[in-house]
Amino acid sequence: MTTPDLPTSPDGGATAAPDVPEVFPPTLREVLLRPRWIALLALCLVVAGVFAWLGQWQLGRAIDIDPTPPGATEEVRPIAEVVEPGQYLSEPRVGQRVTVTGTWVPGDFIIVASRFNDGVEGYWVTGQFRVAGDPAVPVSVAVALGWAATEAEAEAAVERLNEDAAAPEAAETALAITGRLISDEGTALPPTGADPFTLTRMSPAALLSRWHDADGLSVYRQYVAAEVPQGGLEAISSPAPAEGSDVNWLNIFYAAEWAVFAGFAFYLWYRLARDAWEKELEDLEDAAAAAS
Repeated sequence: MTTPDLPTSPDGGATAAPDVPEVFPPTLREVLLRPRWIALLALCLVVAGVFAWLGQWQLGRAIDIDPTPPGATEEVRPIAEVVEPGQYLSEPRVGQRVTVTGTWVPGDFIIVASRFNDGVEGYWVTGQFRVAGDPAVPVSVAVALGWAATEAEAEAAVERLNEDAAAPEAAETALAITGRLISDEGTALPPTGADPFTLTRMSPAALLSRWHDADGLSVYRQYVAAEVPQGGLEAISSPAPAEGSDVNWLNIFYAAEWAVFAGFAFYLWYRLARDAWEKELEDLEDAAAAAS
């Protein structure tokens, strides 16, 4: 058995092996306490604080601290107390019973198709109702006067209504209309093969494009479904809206999301620091292996 040759000195004597300083790997705690990671933690605290504020804001909007009393929509109120012309209607006021005083504009009674009354499809007859007030500032609201089972019945009602509205005394006699205030349904293309001017949605914006005497006119974005039909039409079925909940669960879900984002900011900081620590341990192991 032979022994390995030891390094020798110039005079032929053996020399001792060089001393290699022992390197102790850092702990995860030592890495986390380094200035770089402490600064990154401070940044994560700021980000998490912003997320927490957003979550608190969402929670504040999730619970209605001033809910609408039950049955409030059944109290008849002047339309001007509920919404102004051109304004959007807030959700608790949709379906509010309102009253409005004014006169009909002759020639602006328009039929809207595909209207269901207690499950039966038919037609609405609508009209431009000029609100009583300052003539220099004209204001109108779209009113659904009633329902007809057939288009012929609806057209006959339009003829009667136009005759009544064109009478000389009609322009001087103010009428009071009571009904539910309902939001614009938007517009839709007419059915295939139908008249291109056919309306299937109750949209004051669409009706406005076909009204007369509309220069400088202010219009309510909503329409009124009249409780008492006119022109020989049937009453429109318009039940009271369902009572809404005082809790908005969608906002609560958003608040929970912001809390998750805040927690993820801290997890990301920890994960990055741990990855750096593990990389440093691997480098030390590789260096030790190369030295041996």
